[in-house]
Amino acid sequence: MSGIWGNNIKISLFGESHGNSIGINIDGLEPGIELDLSEVYTEMSRRSPGKSLLSSKRKESDMPDILSGYFDGKTTGTPLCAVIKNEDKKSNDYSKIKDLARPGHADYTGYVKYNTFNDYRGGGHFSGRLTAPLVFCGAICKQILKRKGIFIGSHIKKINCIEDVSFDYANISKKDLEELKNYQFQ
Repeated sequence: MSGIWGNNIKISLFGESHGNSIGINIDGLEPGIELDLSEVYTEMSRRSPGKSLLSSKRKESDMPDILSGYFDGKTTGTPLCAVIKNEDKKSNDYSKIKDLARPGHADYTGYVKYNTFNDYRGGGHFSGRLTAPLVFCGAICKQILKRKGIFIGSHIKKINCIEDVSFDYANISKKDLEELKNYQFQ
């Protein structure tokens, strides 16, 4: 798995689930894009674990620390880099299973890709923890797209035996997307 994706905007993920921190570098953003960090923090809060029966019990704030590429409320045009600290690590929990490939995880993939030098704790670089910097990037991109009249939303119809009601996916309105964004599973 490469840590770099994109053409016009390139993103690079770094870190591991049980390392000091995880983060993202976003290269290619135009200078002068005004960002509403409160919207970014709202998206990050929605993603953070430990809030429902379906998520990890790990307690993480997921609040990004922007290191570069942002000044006076706007992008500078240089790479936008953010770091998110890992606060709730229980790395010893993984020592007993370090040589076992867990079903549904990328343990074996990491073992092969990194020639046995991978950080196996919590899935390492292949952990769901790495979705936090992706949400940060997505929150920024959503703001850019919104200014162009493009609105992004998502809906999980069913997880196992928990199922939501359907709606007309072809004719979804901006109001429907806002309602989905504000919905919190308990």
